[in-house]
Amino acid sequence: MKRAKVTVPTLMAARAKGQPISVVTAYDATMASLLDEAEVDIIMVGDSLGMVVQGRKNTLAVTLDEMVYHLAAVSRTEPSAHIVGDLPFLSYQISPEQALESAGRLVREGGAESVKLEGGRVVAEAVSRIVRAGIPVMGHIGLTPQSVHALGGFRVQGRTADAARELILDAQALEAAGAFSIVVEGVPSEVGQRITEAVQIPTIGIGAGPHMSGQVLVCYDLLGMYRAHRPKFVKAYAELGDAIVGSVRNYIAEVRSGDFPGSEHGFSMLAGERVEATGGGYGPGDES
Repeated sequence: MKRAKVTVPTLMAARAKGQPISVVTAYDATMASLLDEAEVDIIMVGDSLGMVVQGRKNTLAVTLDEMVYHLAAVSRTEPSAHIVGDLPFLSYQISPEQALESAGRLVREGGAESVKLEGGRVVAEAVSRIVRAGIPVMGHIGLTPQSVHALGGFRVQGRTADAARELILDAQALEAAGAFSIVVEGVPSEVGQRITEAVQIPTIGIGAGPHMSGQVLVCYDLLGMYRAHRPKFVKAYAELGDAIVGSVRNYIAEVRSGDFPGSEHGFSMLAGERVEATGGGYGPGDES
């Protein structure tokens, strides 16, 4: 029996009851189906696909069209999990109207059930505009990957009292603007706790410590498939990268030895049918 659909009210109720929220990214239908079978609460289609799918150094080159494409692949599986779609770089920063139009595309064309954008007070007006149109918004503060150059790299944020205070103000501004949840990335554990205490909406941590409403990991990190970099905050619950390499090596060996395909992997003609000899075969100059 399929479980009940996870919605924004479901997630808000989980926060109120102190029930931790699980979030995992996915970028395709196969992975989304497996995550939903495991009963994850939220499937996030993140612009992290720029790094783990496209092989880029950061997320900045991901386009709105690409986000729509990957969201559509995930949403076609009709998961019970709630679907969040990332607004990519420069798809919402120009104006609140641009932000609403971009969010609308993720919902209308991609099948997102809510959208996520990066920033605090600076994007509060855009958040408010999107929410007023009936589209739920998840914020994202702390280490914001789209600001990688301004931050000087993927660096932990909020390490001073003043910086922590700014993050708390950002979180409160997002809540006041109507955001239903906030991702908090790359901050000291005590700062993550203070942010969670300062708002009433769910906080989703990634490298923000245990005192959050929930946690998010990239699917390829969680499964040990992304080998380029493993941040300190990542826990791999499997090493499927090793399993994949080993399996493909076995396949290559069997192809080269002739062990694959075996008779059990082939098909037979219908009873009484056989292939007639055709002589020398077809060659240049033959007309039939």
